[in-house]
Amino acid sequence: MNTIRLGERSCRPLPAGTAPLAQVQIEARLAQLPGWEYRDGAISKTFAFGSYADTIAFVNGVATIAQHEDHHPEMLVGYDRCRVAYCTHSIGGISENDFICAARIEALCRI
Repeated sequence: MNTIRLGERSCRPLPAGTAPLAQVQIEARLAQLPGWEYRDGAISKTFAFGSYADTIAFVNGVATIAQHEDHHPEMLVGYDRCRVAYCTHSIGGISENDFICAARIEALCRI
């Protein structure tokens, strides 16, 4: 598989009957997203920050991405960290949309 430029793509609605990505597809895409892992049916990463204000700024950035892509993660927010987890509930597994949003979050962290 050649490298998929996940962060340059946009989420798309998934038709009924769309199958979740296979384990091999998940692993290939995770290789493009350092620190992200697949566990308990979701892809996730915990981000660390120097202050509460930095954490909340990150949360707001993730919220903007989620609204724009119409694909929303689970977030666990603490004082200096935020765990972001994606899974596409409508298909019962991981979709390309999960990886697109994860890549956009990685790009957000490079700003």
